[in-house]
Amino acid sequence: MSTPTVKDFMTEMPHTINEDLSLKKAMEMMHEYGCRHLPVLHGGKVVGILSDRDIKLVSTFSNSEELPVSEAMTEDPYSVSPDTPLKVVAEEMNKHRFGSAVVVGANNKPVGIFTVSNALEALISRL
Repeated sequence: MSTPTVKDFMTEMPHTINEDLSLKKAMEMMHEYGCRHLPVLHGGKVVGILSDRDIKLVSTFSNSEELPVSEAMTEDPYSVSPDTPLKVVAEEMNKHRFGSAVVVGANNKPVGIFTVSNALEALISRL
């Protein structure tokens, strides 16, 4: 049996946003797509991740909906290649309490996202 990798369980080609998008629009996209994490791009490359928790943290500020994503995102998100062993990613996510890992291919371009939900799917498939 081969070692499972992130690409076996990731969500391929996740929805992404640009860093200058408003938080209001980002929230609308999360609701529309039913996701809690959006990779943030600049020039087609991953520069951050925006989570629903990030939005909640800045929501106490007045006019927070008009702030750009860059003001709330987590810069330099945890990123892995598609061939990273699933165990390595799960251990890092658990150790650092990350909600997701951005899966990147050549030139730091996103090819997928691996979330806690994906980790649970992997666990269920092994039971």
